[in-house]
Amino acid sequence: MKRFLIPVLAALTVAGAQAQAADAICYNCPPEWADWATALKAIKEKTGITVPGDNKNSGQALASLAAERKNPVADVVYYGVSFGIQAAKDGLVQAYKPAHWDQIPAGMKDPDGKWFAIHSGTLGFMVNVDALGGKPVPASWADLLQPAYRGMVGYLDPASAFVGYAGAVAVNQALGGSLDDFGPGIAWFRKMQQNQPIVPKQTAYARVLSGEIPILVDYDFNAYRAKYKDGANVVFVIPAEGTVAVPYVMSLVNDAPHAVNGRRVLDFTLSDEGQAIWARAYLRPVRAATVPPEVQARFLPASEYARAGTVDYGKMAEVQRAFAERYAKEVQ
Repeated sequence: MKRFLIPVLAALTVAGAQAQAADAICYNCPPEWADWATALKAIKEKTGITVPGDNKNSGQALASLAAERKNPVADVVYYGVSFGIQAAKDGLVQAYKPAHWDQIPAGMKDPDGKWFAIHSGTLGFMVNVDALGGKPVPASWADLLQPAYRGMVGYLDPASAFVGYAGAVAVNQALGGSLDDFGPGIAWFRKMQQNQPIVPKQTAYARVLSGEIPILVDYDFNAYRAKYKDGANVVFVIPAEGTVAVPYVMSLVNDAPHAVNGRRVLDFTLSDEGQAIWARAYLRPVRAATVPPEVQARFLPASEYARAGTVDYGKMAEVQRAFAERYAKEVQ
């Protein structure tokens, strides 16, 4: 009996190892964000690789990579650009130049391939009109400080989530600050504390649709998705004082346990099919692929997007930790 069990157990072990090898782990690939649900399904259909959804935010993903440095769990990671730059500096990711590398603009990738953009979004206000209770749709950063919106404004934790930090950079720049001077942004957050903001750490998309958070500082692509895919009475507002557009990037984790599969996943994100998924989710794909006209027609006019600028993303990453410390000390 024992002689019979040994080969059976050995076969099961091999089968288990093969099943595990068929997967890849992506940190911060949440199905409810940027239509990762469709992307993960397409990756499975196209490559046979199963990538489970993961609801970390960018900061939590970076912290996990650091904690697991000697025994990595993840194969690839998706995060805001400043976190990708920091991960490269911390030696947590390795070089890989995926297919279509040459079509990524120079400012949207690490020269050695330790991070590269797959798409970008513009910060603004995602507003559930029905949840405003008849109040006007806010048009500016200043409007959000009005007592009329007390308890109605949300933004992700600026000290942890990339969209939160990007929002902090946006409001700071719009109010006259710079990456060397976060004074105006910190002052805005301190005033906002009096308005009882809602500050989740993870994506709050569903909470906006339900009306729990009537106004969320978030990206255009989430607002368009809510309006055109989920049929919600949601509008996107680019604040009058200005805002920023920022990329999201991916990396291959250092000593990734399934590096071969991880590379195939990264290749897919920049493939024609992968880029089309981002475009249909109202993100700006990083490759110069044409966004379908019917999708482009649903964006706000170019005149509105003229108020959205860019920043030095390397500098943005360099000052992020100092901002987080100051925010924790002066605002939280």
